Amino acid sequence: MSKIQVNNIELDYEDYGNGKVLLLLHGLGSTKKDWDAQVPFFSKKYRVIALDLRGHGASTRPDNAYGVGLMTEDIKAFLDQLEIKKATFVGFSMGGAVAFQMASSYPAYVENLVIVNSGPDFNDMGSIGDDLLKNRTEFMETKGLELLAEEISFNMFPEAHQVDLRNAFEIRCKNNDYNAYYQSFVTLMEWGLGDKLKNIKTRTLVVASDMDYTPIGFKEEYVKRMYDARLSVIKNSRHGVVIDQPDAFNEVLKRFLDDE
Repeated sequence: MSKIQVNNIELDYEDYGNGKVLLLLHGLGSTKKDWDAQVPFFSKKYRVIALDLRGHGASTRPDNAYGVGLMTEDIKAFLDQLEIKKATFVGFSMGGAVAFQMASSYPAYVENLVIVNSGPDFNDMGSIGDDLLKNRTEFMETKGLELLAEEISFNMFPEAHQVDLRNAFEIRCKNNDYNAYYQSFVTLMEWGLGDKLKNIKTRTLVVASDMDYTPIGFKEEYVKRMYDARLSVIKNSRHGVVIDQPDAFNEVLKRFLDDE
């Protein structure tokens, strides 16, 4: 592991392989460990960088400074320090929001955009978003982060053969700082691109699971509003597709990158 100082915090990251850069951005409450099944596969051909976003993993956990905008500025500064001018951004869930914002704010840095079980407007998801914000904040305030970690992990990996995946994800989630998780979650649910989505010209792949929290139709709708986007659906998968269906996900991403 290595650390880079950006915007008064440290970002912890791992850097493997050589070639064009794949930058992997994890989900809320998790870490770069989300990508354990992608790093060895893609680092044979690409330079693969996985990092912990602010407030997560081994990166700095500020008291108050959170939000997709700040995370995006962190990523830009991170790439500048490594003298990386372009990368394919692969963002899962919250990481997808950061990838979207990067493609909107700093398109010159984004060679390809890969959005995994995420969306461009967490603040405009209708009843799904309203219920998520209400239920999760109430759960945290009444039952605490450890029990929330158990529930999230079970919902993502409920099957008997997924017990090891479930336990590993639960441990990652339980290791969060309460304030860092809460602030990251609330600010994420306030974020959205709105009409700026149509201005993203970057070649985009959206990956959806057939059993994700948001339906396939949700992804189909915003893909239609994008300039150059395609949708790929992975079956027998829930929210954590990069973990529960890594071979299928890796093949979908490989085909997209090979088509350049």
